[in-house]
Amino acid sequence: MGDPKGFLTIKRKVSGYRPVEERVNDYSEVEVQLPDEERRLQAARCMDCGVPFCHWSCPVSNVMPEWQDKVYRSDWVGAWAILQDTNPFPEFTGRVCPALCEASCVLGANDEPVTIRQNELAVIEKAFSLGLVVPRPPKARNNKKVAIVGAGPSGLSAAYFLNRFGFSVTVYEGDRKVGGYLRYGIPDFKLDKSFIDRRVRLMEQEGVVFKTSTRVGDAVYGFGTGSKDSAVISPKELESKYDLILLTIGARDARNIKVPGRENSGIVQALDFLSLQNRAVGKEQNEGAEPITAYGKRVVVIGGGDTGSDCVGTANRQGAMSVTQIEVMPKPPEHRPDSAPWPLWPTVLKTSSSHQEGGERLWAVNTKAFKGKDGKVSSLQLCKVEWAMKDGRFGMSDIPNTEFEINADLVLLAMGFTHVVQAGVVADFGLELDQRGNIRTAGSFHTSNPKVWAAGDAKNGASLVVRAIAEGRAAAEAIVKHLA
Repeated sequence: MGDPKGFLTIKRKVSGYRPVEERVNDYSEVEVQLPDEERRLQAARCMDCGVPFCHWSCPVSNVMPEWQDKVYRSDWVGAWAILQDTNPFPEFTGRVCPALCEASCVLGANDEPVTIRQNELAVIEKAFSLGLVVPRPPKARNNKKVAIVGAGPSGLSAAYFLNRFGFSVTVYEGDRKVGGYLRYGIPDFKLDKSFIDRRVRLMEQEGVVFKTSTRVGDAVYGFGTGSKDSAVISPKELESKYDLILLTIGARDARNIKVPGRENSGIVQALDFLSLQNRAVGKEQNEGAEPITAYGKRVVVIGGGDTGSDCVGTANRQGAMSVTQIEVMPKPPEHRPDSAPWPLWPTVLKTSSSHQEGGERLWAVNTKAFKGKDGKVSSLQLCKVEWAMKDGRFGMSDIPNTEFEINADLVLLAMGFTHVVQAGVVADFGLELDQRGNIRTAGSFHTSNPKVWAAGDAKNGASLVVRAIAEGRAAAEAIVKHLA
């Protein structure tokens, strides 16, 4: 414990963001970093609890108190050594993780938890700046070969750990670049893609082979357009070349909305909108893709989660005339409710950097229909709803005489995902599905095909980046035991 009285004498201080008037004109990261001395003080607030609930709530099982103490003592080498034992990619989670750990921090009982996520980011970036993060290829190979299909966070994590154990790992990705949702879903103003490229270069130097623009069978697991000249490898060829195949293709079947007027143009899935902008920032060609731009348009985002927030930020940067974000659920409370006592994760109002940049948010609003003009969306017909317990279930009902209309030229559907894309590689391997429509696994990572395993969102449904990383690590550990 760095400072026994730190949590009493030092106030929580977050890193903050660049000025709104500056950041809305570019796609550079919006979050700034505290100087080392201030970061050291923030780490001093950690109480080194007897039962560290932060560790309990972290999907990758980071041991926060230990490396917080190292940061307080300016021992960046020691802090990084502890952090990298549990988390292969703290440069990703340090930027985009919702920080489940902070909700379970004992100080969080008073709404002032330790700035764990930002401290984590400081550790990994300091490690890179000091030259500590260098390629560490395995000392020997075990003559076992594993193919990983899908280069998102779960696939990258599995590849990282399998390679460390001496496996020869080849990662197949249908898109042009590695990263999956990290690259094509999360905007650059939250995660600059140079940090993905930096980590991929390290993994390549350690021996991981990446085959991008390479589809497995009729795979349709990529974001956006991909490349027309992608190479194709058959599932049978993979089965013959590798000892095991791990599918980490995500859950990309986007939830749709079925109301009158859905056929109008100008109503698009959020990830199509976001991925096209990410490709433009990355100077990728969008072959055959219809441009989607918010410039000069009245934009409505349906969905109140992080993806919806990303749409708000991107639309403002593209020059939208107005942005309105609507959510069918009621407005969350600003503080932890009694129904989610510490150390559980609370559903509270989240105001992101994108929300601070402009736009209106509406809660408990249901979309009843779209209106169009000349085949293009022109407005949404909405009504207010109320939520209540009925027959033991929490459900909604329309409130009579609350109908209203919002004009719109572009509607972005940010309502999440239903399950893995079932066509393509899942069907090609003949895999069974579970009741939710994801790949069925036998209590672990085994699918109905004995040579094919699955991990991450393809197995569990859409979730957090940090959970995908944890799944990739767990799958790698299971593969090591299976093929040893």
